[in-house]
Amino acid sequence: MSLFLDTAKVEVRAGKGGDGAVAFRREKFVPDGGPWGGDGGRGGSVIFRVDEGMTTLMDFRYNRIFRGKPGEKGMSKGMTGRGSTDTIVKVPQGTTVKDNETGQVLVDLVTQGQEFVVAKGGRGGRGNIRFATSKNPAPEVAENGEPGEQKILLLELRVLADVGLVGFPSVGKSTLLSVVSNARPKIGAYHFTTITPNIGMVQIGFEKSFVMADMPGLIEGAHSGAGLGIQFLRHIERTRVLLHVLDMSGLEERNPYEDYKTINEELESYNLRLMERPQIIVANKMDMPEAAENLAEFKKKLSEDLPAGEELPMIFPVSGITREGLQPLLLATNELLQETPEFPLYDEEDVASENAYYGFEEETTPFEIERDPDGAYRLIGEKLVKLYRMTNMDHDESVMKFARQMRGMGVDEALRSAGARDGDLVRIEKFEFEFVD
Repeated sequence: MSLFLDTAKVEVRAGKGGDGAVAFRREKFVPDGGPWGGDGGRGGSVIFRVDEGMTTLMDFRYNRIFRGKPGEKGMSKGMTGRGSTDTIVKVPQGTTVKDNETGQVLVDLVTQGQEFVVAKGGRGGRGNIRFATSKNPAPEVAENGEPGEQKILLLELRVLADVGLVGFPSVGKSTLLSVVSNARPKIGAYHFTTITPNIGMVQIGFEKSFVMADMPGLIEGAHSGAGLGIQFLRHIERTRVLLHVLDMSGLEERNPYEDYKTINEELESYNLRLMERPQIIVANKMDMPEAAENLAEFKKKLSEDLPAGEELPMIFPVSGITREGLQPLLLATNELLQETPEFPLYDEEDVASENAYYGFEEETTPFEIERDPDGAYRLIGEKLVKLYRMTNMDHDESVMKFARQMRGMGVDEALRSAGARDGDLVRIEKFEFEFVD
């Protein structure tokens, strides 16, 4: 089994805020002490942080649920509970975080140390000291802590590389990477030797360098799931320059020009934007007897099929075994990198915006009414359920406050319209009460 994992589905649950306290000041020589219950502490958030020491999402294969810690409860003497520390989850560079339900891209984590709050902790509930008024100077009302956010996220890893090697299996991509960089990929004389992306640093002189990645071989139909290539086509998306490696030896009786067209069609079918990346054609295995003849035939067919006025792409004859022609290829690749900008993976509308919106939105019903099998009415809705969870049901004043809030939201009228009668059972999650008309 491969130890490389580039997709993972995880669940994140931020910590609940601490409950507010109901307390009263009772001290000698302090008449009418009044309320003294403090607020609860903030719940811990779940934060993703980039760690360049990680190279795969293997850690998420065994640990799929990440929880934030709840905040401390409020205390007497008006003391606020301690806020909880955030839960830091390390992810590799190049991780894209998506909402599993909507497919919305939340963030693209590419720089070392970059952080993003994927689930925000709930705020602490207010203690009864916050509810004192001139009409009610000693309230027995306090809030429970706000629930933390819960999400199911899809993580996708796209390796960070400046240059990507693409081509059919066994054309010499791994050999080429091994002789120009510090990478040591597995090399074999059979198809699909490479089953995971290999990355190496290519050094040119003392100051110039770039990262090169060898992708598992593509075959015809890879964009629709054939072979291993479809699993790793996403990694090509971060590259700025593609080296299209072709086997000119003719040992496997392959046609280099047909291979060239097939691979480009697969790249285009997977993502049209991949064809925006500049390509350099690497004519490999030129140490073989018939390679020069095959290269001349390849150039002839390529020039015949080019549109009028379009120049022939750069072609470099090389040999990964004898290392001939590699230095000119690397220099040309480095020059092309200098003039090629980065290609954005996502359009602005694809990424969730963090900017605040100050306009008016059409008001929607904060709840809905359903019927349970036993005939009881069930109230559902994010706003109403959140209000219920933050209500401390241990104190009558809190319950009455919750009842007034529901009446203000129009729950009574909606239940009547739905056919509820006096004494009918109404549920909110596990809480039950009788409808009073």
